[in-house]
Amino acid sequence: MEMVWITALGVGGATIFGSLLGFAFKGISHKFSDLVLSFAAGVMLAAAVLGLILPSVEYGGKWGLITTVAGIFAGALCLNVVDKVVPHLHRLMGEEIEEHHNANLSKVLLFVTAIAIHNLPEGIAAGVSFGSGDVSQAILIAGGIALQNIPEGMVIIGPMLAAGVKPGKTFVCAAITGLVEVAGTLIGYLAVQLASAILPFALAFAGGTMLYVISDEMIPETHAHGGERGATYTLLAGFCLMLVSDVLLG
Repeated sequence: MEMVWITALGVGGATIFGSLLGFAFKGISHKFSDLVLSFAAGVMLAAAVLGLILPSVEYGGKWGLITTVAGIFAGALCLNVVDKVVPHLHRLMGEEIEEHHNANLSKVLLFVTAIAIHNLPEGIAAGVSFGSGDVSQAILIAGGIALQNIPEGMVIIGPMLAAGVKPGKTFVCAAITGLVEVAGTLIGYLAVQLASAILPFALAFAGGTMLYVISDEMIPETHAHGGERGATYTLLAGFCLMLVSDVLLG
C-alpha cells in the first residue's frame, strides 16, 4: 500500500510539476509542447496495451477475451459520456461567472474541469494496475500517465492567466486536477482489492479510458499545428521506449 501512495502522489504531482513549468515557460511553442505530448501519447499507448489490456485477457480465463473487449468499450464510452455531459453541466454553472468576467473565462474553467474529470479514470488506471500484483507493470503504467500529466499541467496555466485568473488561483486549480488523480489511484487500487473478481474487467476498462484519451484528445492536439510527421515519430519513440522497458523489466 505504501508503494501505491507514493505512486498516487507521483502521478498527481506530475500535473503540479507541469503547472510550475507552465509558469516558467508561458511562451513555449506549440511545436515543442506537441512533441512532448505525442511522446507521452506513445508511452500511454504502450502502457494501455501491454500493462492493462493484455493482462486483462490473461487474467480473464475462459471469458477473458470477451471481458476485455467489453471493458475497453465500457471505458471509452464512459469518457465519451463525460465529454458530452461536462459542458452542459458547466454551462449552467458558468452563466453567473460570465456576468462578471470575460467570455473566455467560462471556456477556460470548462477546460480545467474537463481535465480534472478525465484525470480520475487515469488515476484509476494506475491504481487498478497495482491491484494486479505486477509491480513492474504498474510502475510503467504510472510513469506513462505521469509523463502525460506534465504537458497537461503546462497547458492549463497559459489560458487561465490570459483569462485574467490570478497566478495563485491558477496554481490551485492546476493542483486540484492533480489531486483528483491521486484520489483516482487510491479508488482503483481499493476497488480491485475489495473485489478481485472484477480485476480483468477493471484492467480493460482502464485501458479503454486511456485509449480514448489518446485517440480523442492527445493525437488530434499534436496534429493541430502542422507538425504531424514529427509528432508521429515521437509517438512511436514513446511506444518503443515503453516496449523496451517492459521487455527488460518483464
